[in-house]
Amino acid sequence: MRIHSFEHVPFEGLAHIETWAMAGGHQITRTLFHAAQVPPPPADFDMLVVMGGPMNIYEHDQYPWLAAEKKAIADAIAAGKSVIGICLGAQLIADVLGGRVTRNAQKEIGWFPVELAPGAVDSHLFRKFPKQFTAFHWHGDTFAIPPGATHVASSKACTNQAFEYDGRVVGLQFHLETSTESIRSLAGNCGDELVEGRFIQSEAEILGGESHVAEGNRLMEMLLEKMAGG
Repeated sequence: MRIHSFEHVPFEGLAHIETWAMAGGHQITRTLFHAAQVPPPPADFDMLVVMGGPMNIYEHDQYPWLAAEKKAIADAIAAGKSVIGICLGAQLIADVLGGRVTRNAQKEIGWFPVELAPGAVDSHLFRKFPKQFTAFHWHGDTFAIPPGATHVASSKACTNQAFEYDGRVVGLQFHLETSTESIRSLAGNCGDELVEGRFIQSEAEILGGESHVAEGNRLMEMLLEKMAGG
């Protein structure tokens, strides 16, 4: 399978998604928007992975490539591709599908529980997920569930944590792809956001939660296998 990744900053790459893809013999290509690269047409890939980043989906003046990226995501969805977005990526997909992206009531940074929503019961992608699991979070914005999409997960800090659209398009506000290295990289590059807050953990708490990485990666693989037709 040909997997293409949209990446926005050097320190938020595919992490465990790349490990899974390499183990399965899948081909990986990338568009690095931070390096002014241009996205390919949907015919060039089978699955699109839209990664995270510290920017917001509405900051077009500061990040003019956002318009081209949104069009590329819309084209991929219209072409029937499997598409998964993580954090910023989920917000971009939601926006493309008509779900408004706004500031969340509070930032959510660190390891916090996620619970499946009732809609997950009928989802072939999520129905085998545990009812509750601990995931890594780093976001200040949130998305509304797009029209026609199913709400599949929530947390105490953020009601809309995940959605599924048409059985092949997924938005995850949380991170299951994180590795020890990617967590340390994110903390090193965005550590200024680790201020006191109800749902903001300290760097020590974040790095101390690395025992959750393996379970998150297992769930990530389960979801990707389903999206890949396994």
